[in-house]
Amino acid sequence: MKYRVFSNPGKFLTALLGTATLLLGAGTAHAQEQWPAHPVRIIVPYGPGGAVDVATRKIAQKLTEQTGQSFIVENKPGATGTIGVNYVAQAKPDGYTLVANDTTYSLLPYIFKKLPFDPAHDLQPVAAFLFAPMALAVNADSPYKSLSDLLAKAKAAPGTVKFGSGGPGTTPHFAAEGLAIAAHVKFMHIPFKGAAEATQALLGHVIDFQFASTTGIMGPVQGGNLRLLAVSGDTRLAVLPEVPTFAQAGVKDFHGVVNWTGLWAPKGTPPAVMNRLQSEIAKAMASSDMQTFAHKMGADPRYVDAKGFARMLHDSGAMWSKVAHAIAFEKR
Repeated sequence: MKYRVFSNPGKFLTALLGTATLLLGAGTAHAQEQWPAHPVRIIVPYGPGGAVDVATRKIAQKLTEQTGQSFIVENKPGATGTIGVNYVAQAKPDGYTLVANDTTYSLLPYIFKKLPFDPAHDLQPVAAFLFAPMALAVNADSPYKSLSDLLAKAKAAPGTVKFGSGGPGTTPHFAAEGLAIAAHVKFMHIPFKGAAEATQALLGHVIDFQFASTTGIMGPVQGGNLRLLAVSGDTRLAVLPEVPTFAQAGVKDFHGVVNWTGLWAPKGTPPAVMNRLQSEIAKAMASSDMQTFAHKMGADPRYVDAKGFARMLHDSGAMWSKVAHAIAFEKR
């Protein structure tokens, strides 16, 4: 075997050190690779077709277009969204596993006696990006032509007017109970596995009405299969100007709630990733197609950064605490 003899050992060591430096630099660059370097998963903790799922798939499409990397939506429904949220709370905090949710996230501490995760510490808010009114929907051929008709029936026969939701403690459930308190009536709650399943029950005449984000039900409403009796907020929807607000429909003490959609990441996700995510979401929400999508859904395409989102969560939790105590909601 022949060995190469270096006549200048110093030159050899310098070359060797240079090679090592290059290798180390390559390894460091790889370790600090720009996010996203491979597909990102966004967990939706509810079934497909609901408001969170619809909004998340749209934002995921935009993020995919903008970054050139796939943002894949996966549904992991169950237990009022806690199965999917807990999955992400335990995920590696590298920015490649996120969870989407809506206002229901701030209700979780008032729904469960004990959660498998700490919603205030195990996940960190990334951004909120779509704000949609809650609407009271009935079947298109429902005998209830107005909110007054429905409330009159509920007063005449307490507990017989049935409403559906994606489960006990979800935003639609609490919104309906809030309406019952304001109108001094009593409804019957029929829980389902998700908002989309409740919508199917409404279409099939299994229930009388449903509270839902306009994002989740605008399709069947515009298709003529569902009809809205009232929407939350202080103004009517531009896309459905004939639908009154709850105050205009006669319930002065009930303004409902605006349902927002947002993203969370596991605690400890690098600041650089969080900043990039927020930047891309802000860019997406400013795009013409996201603006058009939101307006068609009767929603407001606003963008709220992590700090603003954290304040929203705090305020939302305080509001829902009052509702939970008012209806004496028993934690599961």
